[in-house]
Amino acid sequence: MLFFNIFAFWYNTDMFSKHIDFLAIGDITTDAFIKLKEAHITDCVSHENREICLSFADKIPYESVTVVRAVGNSANAAVAAVRLGLSAALCADIGTDENGRECLKSLRRENVNTKFISAHKGMETNYHYVLWYDAERTILVKHQNFPQVWRAPSKKPKWVYISSLGGNSYEYHLAIGTWLEKNPDIKVAFQPGTFQINLGIQKLGDLYKRSEIFFCNREEARKILATDESDIKKLLKMIGDIGPKTVFITDGPKGAYVYDGTDVYFMAPYPDPKPPFERTGAGDAFASTITTAFALGKTLGDALSWAMVNSASVVQDIGAQRGLLTQTQIEEWLKRAPPDYKPIKI
Repeated sequence: MLFFNIFAFWYNTDMFSKHIDFLAIGDITTDAFIKLKEAHITDCVSHENREICLSFADKIPYESVTVVRAVGNSANAAVAAVRLGLSAALCADIGTDENGRECLKSLRRENVNTKFISAHKGMETNYHYVLWYDAERTILVKHQNFPQVWRAPSKKPKWVYISSLGGNSYEYHLAIGTWLEKNPDIKVAFQPGTFQINLGIQKLGDLYKRSEIFFCNREEARKILATDESDIKKLLKMIGDIGPKTVFITDGPKGAYVYDGTDVYFMAPYPDPKPPFERTGAGDAFASTITTAFALGKTLGDALSWAMVNSASVVQDIGAQRGLLTQTQIEEWLKRAPPDYKPIKI
Protein backbone atom coordinates (compact mmCIF):
# COMPACT_ATOMS: atom_id res chain seq x y z
CA MET A 1 0.00 0.00 0.00
CA LEU A 2 2.87 2.38 0.83
CA PHE A 3 4.37 1.79 -2.63
CA PHE A 4 1.04 2.56 -4.27
CA ASN A 5 0.63 5.83 -2.33
CA ILE A 6 4.12 6.98 -3.32
CA PHE A 7 3.51 5.86 -6.91
CA ALA A 8 0.17 7.70 -7.06
CA PHE A 9 1.76 10.83 -5.57
CA TRP A 10 4.38 10.85 -8.33
CA TYR A 11 1.65 10.55 -10.92
CA ASN A 12 -0.22 13.46 -9.36
CA THR A 13 2.70 15.88 -9.13
CA ASP A 14 4.58 15.09 -12.35
CA MET A 15 2.84 17.06 -15.12
CA PHE A 16 2.53 15.78 -18.64
CA SER A 17 5.90 15.33 -20.27
CA LYS A 18 4.40 14.50 -23.63
CA HIS A 19 1.90 16.40 -25.70
CA ILE A 20 -1.62 15.01 -25.69
CA ASP A 21 -4.35 15.50 -28.24
CA PHE A 22 -7.32 14.63 -26.06
CA LEU A 23 -7.76 15.28 -22.32
CA ALA A 24 -10.91 13.70 -20.87
CA ILE A 25 -12.14 15.06 -17.53
CA GLY A 26 -14.69 13.17 -15.45
CA ASP A 27 -15.41 10.48 -12.89
CA ILE A 28 -14.15 6.94 -13.20
CA THR A 29 -15.74 3.81 -11.77
CA THR A 30 -15.90 0.05 -11.82
CA ASP A 31 -19.15 -1.45 -13.17
CA ALA A 32 -20.40 -4.78 -11.86
CA PHE A 33 -22.91 -6.12 -14.39
CA ILE A 34 -25.50 -8.32 -12.67
CA LYS A 35 -27.37 -10.25 -15.34
CA LEU A 36 -30.91 -10.79 -14.07
CA LYS A 37 -32.98 -13.88 -14.82
CA GLU A 38 -36.27 -13.00 -13.17
CA ALA A 39 -37.61 -9.49 -13.66
CA HIS A 40 -40.26 -7.72 -15.68
CA ILE A 41 -40.75 -4.31 -17.21
CA THR A 42 -43.82 -2.23 -16.42
CA ASP A 43 -45.99 -1.13 -19.31
CA CYS A 44 -45.84 2.64 -19.60
CA VAL A 45 -47.00 5.18 -22.15
CA SER A 46 -43.46 6.12 -23.16
CA HIS A 47 -40.25 4.10 -23.49
CA GLU A 48 -38.37 6.55 -21.24
CA ASN A 49 -40.72 6.02 -18.27
CA ARG A 50 -40.61 2.22 -18.10
CA GLU A 51 -39.58 0.60 -14.82
CA ILE A 52 -37.84 -2.65 -14.01
CA CYS A 53 -39.61 -4.69 -11.32
CA LEU A 54 -38.34 -7.39 -8.97
CA SER A 55 -40.21 -9.34 -6.33
CA PHE A 56 -40.12 -7.50 -3.03
CA ALA A 57 -38.64 -9.17 0.10
CA ASP A 58 -37.57 -12.20 -1.91
CA LYS A 59 -34.42 -13.96 -3.07
CA ILE A 60 -33.83 -13.08 -6.71
CA PRO A 61 -31.64 -15.46 -8.74
CA TYR A 62 -29.17 -13.93 -11.16
CA GLU A 63 -27.32 -15.45 -14.08
CA SER A 64 -23.84 -13.93 -13.83
CA VAL A 65 -21.72 -11.02 -12.63
CA THR A 66 -19.16 -9.36 -14.91
CA VAL A 67 -16.81 -6.73 -13.46
CA VAL A 68 -15.61 -4.03 -15.87
CA ARG A 69 -12.87 -1.68 -14.68
CA ALA A 70 -12.02 1.94 -15.48
CA VAL A 71 -15.31 3.02 -17.04
CA GLY A 72 -17.39 6.19 -16.91
CA ASN A 73 -18.24 8.71 -19.62
CA SER A 74 -14.81 10.34 -19.74
CA ALA A 75 -12.80 7.16 -19.20
CA ASN A 76 -14.71 5.55 -22.06
CA ALA A 77 -13.99 8.59 -24.21
CA ALA A 78 -10.25 8.43 -23.51
CA VAL A 79 -10.11 4.76 -24.49
CA ALA A 80 -12.10 5.45 -27.67
CA ALA A 81 -9.73 8.29 -28.61
CA VAL A 82 -6.63 6.11 -28.17
CA ARG A 83 -8.06 3.28 -30.24
CA LEU A 84 -8.83 5.76 -33.01
CA GLY A 85 -5.28 7.07 -33.07
CA LEU A 86 -5.03 10.03 -30.69
CA SER A 87 -2.80 10.45 -27.67
CA ALA A 88 -5.26 10.73 -24.78
CA ALA A 89 -5.18 11.27 -21.04
CA LEU A 90 -7.78 11.02 -18.29
CA CYS A 91 -8.19 13.48 -15.43
CA ALA A 92 -10.09 11.76 -12.61
CA ASP A 93 -10.05 10.88 -8.92
CA ILE A 94 -9.71 7.44 -7.33
CA GLY A 95 -9.09 5.94 -3.91
CA THR A 96 -6.05 4.00 -2.76
CA ASP A 97 -8.01 0.74 -2.75
CA GLU A 98 -7.85 -2.34 -4.93
CA ASN A 99 -10.49 -0.93 -7.28
CA GLY A 100 -8.37 2.16 -7.83
CA ARG A 101 -5.28 0.10 -8.57
CA GLU A 102 -7.18 -2.10 -10.99
CA CYS A 103 -8.63 0.95 -12.78
CA LEU A 104 -5.13 2.34 -13.28
CA LYS A 105 -3.91 -0.97 -14.65
CA SER A 106 -6.83 -1.15 -17.07
CA LEU A 107 -6.22 2.36 -18.41
CA ARG A 108 -2.52 1.73 -18.90
CA ARG A 109 -3.28 -1.44 -20.85
CA GLU A 110 -5.29 0.80 -23.16
CA ASN A 111 -2.36 3.25 -23.44
CA VAL A 112 -4.35 6.03 -21.77
CA ASN A 113 -2.08 8.56 -20.03
CA THR A 114 -2.88 8.35 -16.28
CA LYS A 115 -0.60 11.11 -15.01
CA PHE A 116 -3.54 13.33 -14.19
CA ILE A 117 -5.37 10.83 -11.99
CA SER A 118 -5.34 11.75 -8.30
CA ALA A 119 -5.31 8.92 -5.74
CA HIS A 120 -6.76 9.87 -2.34
CA LYS A 121 -5.42 7.97 0.66
CA GLY A 122 -8.03 6.10 2.68
CA MET A 123 -10.85 6.72 0.19
CA GLU A 124 -12.74 4.20 -1.95
CA THR A 125 -12.92 4.35 -5.73
CA ASN A 126 -16.38 4.67 -7.27
CA TYR A 127 -18.12 1.32 -7.73
CA HIS A 128 -21.45 0.96 -9.53
CA TYR A 129 -23.88 -1.94 -9.83
CA VAL A 130 -25.55 -2.51 -13.20
CA LEU A 131 -28.85 -4.40 -13.24
CA TRP A 132 -28.76 -5.96 -16.71
CA TYR A 133 -31.99 -7.31 -18.15
CA ASP A 134 -32.39 -8.13 -21.85
CA ALA A 135 -30.31 -5.54 -23.73
CA GLU A 136 -31.06 -2.71 -21.29
CA ARG A 137 -29.57 -1.77 -17.94
CA THR A 138 -30.37 0.22 -14.81
CA ILE A 139 -27.30 1.49 -12.96
CA LEU A 140 -27.02 1.96 -9.20
CA VAL A 141 -24.50 4.78 -8.76
CA LYS A 142 -22.60 6.38 -5.91
CA HIS A 143 -20.09 9.17 -6.46
CA GLN A 144 -17.43 9.53 -3.77
CA ASN A 145 -16.87 13.10 -2.54
CA PHE A 146 -13.23 13.38 -3.49
CA PRO A 147 -11.42 16.63 -2.60
CA GLN A 148 -10.94 17.65 -6.22
CA VAL A 149 -8.17 20.08 -7.10
CA TRP A 150 -7.65 21.22 -10.69
CA ARG A 151 -4.05 20.85 -11.87
CA ALA A 152 -3.58 22.21 -15.36
CA PRO A 153 -1.26 20.24 -17.67
CA SER A 154 2.03 21.95 -18.44
CA LYS A 155 1.45 21.34 -22.15
CA LYS A 156 -1.96 22.29 -23.47
CA PRO A 157 -4.05 19.54 -25.08
CA LYS A 158 -5.71 20.23 -28.42
CA TRP A 159 -9.10 19.05 -27.16
CA VAL A 160 -10.71 18.81 -23.73
CA TYR A 161 -13.64 16.44 -23.28
CA ILE A 162 -15.75 17.17 -20.18
CA SER A 163 -18.40 14.79 -18.92
CA SER A 164 -19.98 13.33 -15.79
CA LEU A 165 -18.66 14.57 -12.43
CA GLY A 166 -20.04 14.14 -8.91
CA GLY A 167 -22.30 16.41 -6.92
CA ASN A 168 -19.52 18.27 -5.08
CA SER A 169 -17.68 19.38 -8.22
CA TYR A 170 -19.09 22.87 -8.89
CA GLU A 171 -15.95 24.68 -7.68
CA TYR A 172 -13.90 22.24 -9.73
CA HIS A 173 -15.90 23.24 -12.81
CA LEU A 174 -15.18 26.89 -12.08
CA ALA A 175 -11.45 26.21 -11.87
CA ILE A 176 -11.50 24.36 -15.19
CA GLY A 177 -13.51 27.21 -16.69
CA THR A 178 -10.91 29.76 -15.57
CA TRP A 179 -8.14 27.69 -17.18
CA LEU A 180 -10.10 27.38 -20.42
CA GLU A 181 -10.73 31.12 -20.47
CA LYS A 182 -6.98 31.69 -20.35
CA ASN A 183 -6.46 29.18 -23.19
CA PRO A 184 -8.98 30.05 -25.92
CA ASP A 185 -7.15 27.89 -28.49
CA ILE A 186 -8.16 24.67 -26.67
CA LYS A 187 -11.27 23.15 -28.21
CA VAL A 188 -13.94 21.85 -25.83
CA ALA A 189 -16.41 18.98 -26.17
CA PHE A 190 -19.11 18.84 -23.48
CA GLN A 191 -21.26 15.78 -22.74
CA PRO A 192 -23.01 16.71 -19.47
CA GLY A 193 -23.80 14.11 -16.85
CA THR A 194 -26.72 14.16 -14.40
CA PHE A 195 -25.15 16.58 -11.91
CA GLN A 196 -24.05 18.96 -14.64
CA ILE A 197 -27.52 18.96 -16.16
CA ASN A 198 -29.06 19.59 -12.74
CA LEU A 199 -26.73 22.53 -12.11
CA GLY A 200 -28.52 24.33 -14.92
CA ILE A 201 -27.56 26.68 -17.70
CA GLN A 202 -27.03 29.66 -15.41
CA LYS A 203 -24.25 28.10 -13.32
CA LEU A 204 -22.50 26.38 -16.22
CA GLY A 205 -23.29 29.02 -18.83
CA ASP A 206 -19.62 29.74 -19.56
CA LEU A 207 -18.97 26.06 -20.27
CA TYR A 208 -21.90 25.86 -22.68
CA LYS A 209 -20.64 28.98 -24.47
CA ARG A 210 -17.11 27.61 -24.57
CA SER A 211 -18.14 24.30 -26.17
CA GLU A 212 -17.06 23.65 -29.72
CA ILE A 213 -19.32 20.59 -29.76
CA PHE A 214 -22.06 19.50 -27.36
CA PHE A 215 -23.81 16.17 -26.80
CA CYS A 216 -26.99 15.02 -25.07
CA ASN A 217 -30.04 12.90 -25.79
CA ARG A 218 -33.56 14.14 -26.48
CA GLU A 219 -34.81 13.90 -22.89
CA GLU A 220 -31.65 15.50 -21.52
CA ALA A 221 -32.11 18.40 -23.94
CA ARG A 222 -35.58 19.03 -22.55
CA LYS A 223 -34.25 18.97 -18.98
CA ILE A 224 -31.40 21.33 -19.82
CA LEU A 225 -33.78 23.77 -21.46
CA ALA A 226 -36.57 23.24 -18.88
CA THR A 227 -39.06 22.86 -21.71
CA ASP A 228 -41.80 20.52 -22.87
CA GLU A 229 -40.79 21.14 -26.48
CA SER A 230 -40.44 17.89 -28.41
CA ASP A 231 -39.57 19.13 -31.91
CA ILE A 232 -35.97 18.03 -32.38
CA LYS A 233 -35.03 20.89 -34.71
CA LYS A 234 -36.25 23.44 -32.19
CA LEU A 235 -34.38 21.69 -29.36
CA LEU A 236 -31.16 21.72 -31.37
CA LYS A 237 -31.42 25.41 -32.14
CA MET A 238 -32.43 26.29 -28.57
CA ILE A 239 -29.28 24.63 -27.24
CA GLY A 240 -27.28 26.29 -30.00
CA ASP A 241 -28.58 29.63 -28.76
CA ILE A 242 -26.97 28.93 -25.36
CA GLY A 243 -23.56 28.88 -26.98
CA PRO A 244 -22.25 25.55 -28.36
CA LYS A 245 -21.08 25.88 -31.97
CA THR A 246 -22.24 22.40 -33.03
CA VAL A 247 -25.01 20.53 -31.19
CA PHE A 248 -25.63 16.78 -31.33
CA ILE A 249 -28.81 15.23 -29.92
CA THR A 250 -29.13 11.46 -29.95
CA ASP A 251 -32.50 9.72 -30.04
CA GLY A 252 -31.68 6.20 -28.90
CA PRO A 253 -32.03 3.51 -31.55
CA LYS A 254 -33.75 6.00 -33.90
CA GLY A 255 -30.53 7.84 -34.76
CA ALA A 256 -28.93 11.23 -34.11
CA TYR A 257 -29.39 14.86 -35.13
CA VAL A 258 -26.88 17.68 -35.46
CA TYR A 259 -27.14 21.44 -35.83
CA ASP A 260 -24.01 23.15 -37.12
CA GLY A 261 -25.27 26.70 -36.57
CA THR A 262 -26.87 26.84 -40.02
CA ASP A 263 -28.36 23.49 -41.01
CA VAL A 264 -29.85 20.44 -39.28
CA TYR A 265 -28.85 16.92 -40.32
CA PHE A 266 -30.12 13.47 -39.38
CA MET A 267 -27.98 10.34 -39.26
CA ALA A 268 -29.68 6.94 -39.12
CA PRO A 269 -28.09 4.18 -37.04
CA TYR A 270 -25.69 1.76 -38.65
CA PRO A 271 -27.68 -1.43 -39.37
CA ASP A 272 -27.04 -3.71 -36.39
CA PRO A 273 -25.26 -6.90 -37.50
CA LYS A 274 -27.33 -8.68 -34.83
CA PRO A 275 -29.62 -7.66 -31.95
CA PRO A 276 -27.87 -5.55 -29.29
CA PHE A 277 -26.27 -7.60 -26.52
CA GLU A 278 -26.05 -4.81 -23.92
CA ARG A 279 -26.51 -1.06 -24.54
CA THR A 280 -24.16 0.52 -21.99
CA GLY A 281 -21.79 3.05 -23.55
CA ALA A 282 -23.52 3.64 -26.89
CA GLY A 283 -23.88 7.36 -26.18
CA ASP A 284 -20.28 7.64 -24.97
CA ALA A 285 -19.04 5.86 -28.09
CA PHE A 286 -21.00 8.28 -30.26
CA ALA A 287 -19.83 11.46 -28.53
CA SER A 288 -16.18 10.46 -28.15
CA THR A 289 -15.93 9.22 -31.74
CA ILE A 290 -17.37 12.48 -33.06
CA THR A 291 -14.85 14.45 -30.99
CA THR A 292 -11.95 12.25 -32.06
CA ALA A 293 -12.94 12.47 -35.72
CA PHE A 294 -13.02 16.27 -35.51
CA ALA A 295 -9.62 16.24 -33.79
CA LEU A 296 -8.33 14.17 -36.72
CA GLY A 297 -9.66 16.72 -39.21
CA LYS A 298 -12.58 14.64 -40.50
CA THR A 299 -15.71 16.18 -42.00
CA LEU A 300 -19.04 16.24 -40.19
CA GLY A 301 -20.33 13.49 -42.48
CA ASP A 302 -17.34 11.25 -41.82
CA ALA A 303 -17.58 11.90 -38.08
CA LEU A 304 -21.24 10.87 -38.02
CA SER A 305 -20.54 7.73 -40.03
CA TRP A 306 -17.73 6.72 -37.70
CA ALA A 307 -19.76 7.47 -34.58
CA MET A 308 -22.74 5.36 -35.58
CA VAL A 309 -20.46 2.45 -36.42
CA ASN A 310 -18.69 2.63 -33.07
CA SER A 311 -22.03 2.82 -31.23
CA ALA A 312 -23.30 -0.21 -33.13
CA SER A 313 -20.16 -2.13 -32.24
CA VAL A 314 -20.21 -1.25 -28.54
CA VAL A 315 -23.71 -2.66 -27.98
CA GLN A 316 -22.54 -6.04 -29.33
CA ASP A 317 -20.49 -6.67 -26.17
CA ILE A 318 -20.78 -6.09 -22.43
CA GLY A 319 -19.70 -2.76 -21.01
CA ALA A 320 -18.77 0.53 -22.62
CA GLN A 321 -15.27 -0.24 -23.93
CA ARG A 322 -14.87 -3.81 -25.21
CA GLY A 323 -16.57 -3.04 -28.51
CA LEU A 324 -14.75 0.23 -29.28
CA LEU A 325 -13.07 0.04 -32.69
CA THR A 326 -9.90 1.24 -34.38
CA GLN A 327 -9.92 3.34 -37.55
CA THR A 328 -9.13 0.27 -39.63
CA GLN A 329 -12.02 -1.67 -38.11
CA ILE A 330 -14.43 1.22 -38.67
CA GLU A 331 -13.41 1.40 -42.32
CA GLU A 332 -14.13 -2.33 -42.65
CA TRP A 333 -17.62 -1.79 -41.24
CA LEU A 334 -18.17 1.14 -43.64
CA LYS A 335 -17.37 -1.09 -46.61
CA ARG A 336 -20.44 -3.14 -45.65
CA ALA A 337 -22.69 -0.11 -45.12
CA PRO A 338 -25.78 0.36 -47.32
CA PRO A 339 -25.52 2.97 -50.10
CA ASP A 340 -27.74 5.45 -48.22
CA TYR A 341 -25.64 5.34 -45.05
CA LYS A 342 -24.90 9.06 -44.79
CA PRO A 343 -26.37 12.11 -43.04
CA ILE A 344 -29.33 13.83 -44.65
CA LYS A 345 -30.26 17.48 -44.36
CA ILE A 346 -33.71 17.98 -42.85
